[in-house]
Amino acid sequence: MNPLAQITVLDFGQVYNGPYCGFLLAQAGARVIKVESLQGETLRARGPKTSASYPFSLLNSNKESLSINIKTKEGQSLIKALAQKVDVVTENFAPGTMTKYGIGAEALTAINPKLIYASSTGYGNAAGPYRDYLGMDITLQAISGVMSVTGEETGPPLKTAAAFADFIAGTHLYAAIVTALYRRRDTQLGGVVDISMQDCVFPTLATAIGSFYVNGGQMPRAGNRHPGKALAPYNTYVASDGYIAIICIREGHFRKLCEAMERPDLMEDDRFMNFQARCENMTELDAEITRWTASRTRQTLLEKTQAHGVICAPVNNLEDVVKDPHMLARGFLKQRDHPSLGLIAQMQTPIRISDDQPPELGRVPELGEHTRSILNDLLNLSDAEVSALETRGAVKTGSELTEP
Repeated sequence: MNPLAQITVLDFGQVYNGPYCGFLLAQAGARVIKVESLQGETLRARGPKTSASYPFSLLNSNKESLSINIKTKEGQSLIKALAQKVDVVTENFAPGTMTKYGIGAEALTAINPKLIYASSTGYGNAAGPYRDYLGMDITLQAISGVMSVTGEETGPPLKTAAAFADFIAGTHLYAAIVTALYRRRDTQLGGVVDISMQDCVFPTLATAIGSFYVNGGQMPRAGNRHPGKALAPYNTYVASDGYIAIICIREGHFRKLCEAMERPDLMEDDRFMNFQARCENMTELDAEITRWTASRTRQTLLEKTQAHGVICAPVNNLEDVVKDPHMLARGFLKQRDHPSLGLIAQMQTPIRISDDQPPELGRVPELGEHTRSILNDLLNLSDAEVSALETRGAVKTGSELTEP
């Protein structure tokens, strides 16, 4: 049995942050009911074949779709009734959204003291001057300081194309829910989980902030080099067919790199004899390494460096990534058909525990596909009652849908 097989979740997640948490919960065996508006959540509403189609498919398999209009009194009453039947409610709306409709943390936990109400926002729901600021990945990368240390020394601040602030917050939201479930086992009480994206990003700057303290101020942006320019080699190097990344964090690593390069003379060179010397002469060192890498393919360099115990990896493009043989062999990536995009790489959970296998990936539900069955099952509403709710604009059902 999967670890969370007895847990039922109402997942109000939007875009990446909340839906990723819901995906992890579903992959741990929980019954995850995705609650959407009558138009569908943000990514679904953008259409069947857009850049949003892939992430929506990635994050919402193995969920049920319940379409409710929470702006209506009947919709709010349904959520309050469902909150008494489930274990967890998750959401990553703007602060105060759920409270505005009478279904926020205070209201729902008063109805069900065992309920875990888990929220993730840009800056958290606790007191603080930023509490009511709206937040998305790029603005969190900006305010957290990440953009200030990303980019080339003479260039502007840059964001990473990876939406890491959203996903790291979703990971913390999942961890907090599991922690709260563990606490509830002993106390029989739920609680309110408050995750701030800004809080979650801060630890990722450990090296950059460490350099800030050591140097008495912020270092210039370093491109692909160490953010504090305190390690060398630490960079990406041109290969004959792309780039490769190399890092040496110990003296032994540098010796091994010199052996792989067949350049023992570099170990005796005063410019490179220790950490400090290499950092002071990193431009010259990078030039020596580039002379070696530039005439070789990424695969040749990878094989050579791995054989000598050097920490390195090729800079893969997205075509390489979606066909990565290691992630496919581990079973993390699965090749699956998508109705609009064709064959895609879809992930399973990164969390693996012994021989406990996550559920097989299912298809993403159509909007409101499970509205009728969920309301039948959890609230004992008849088909006629659900149809009446739909007529009055409180819900949307998928009764017209057929299995592919």
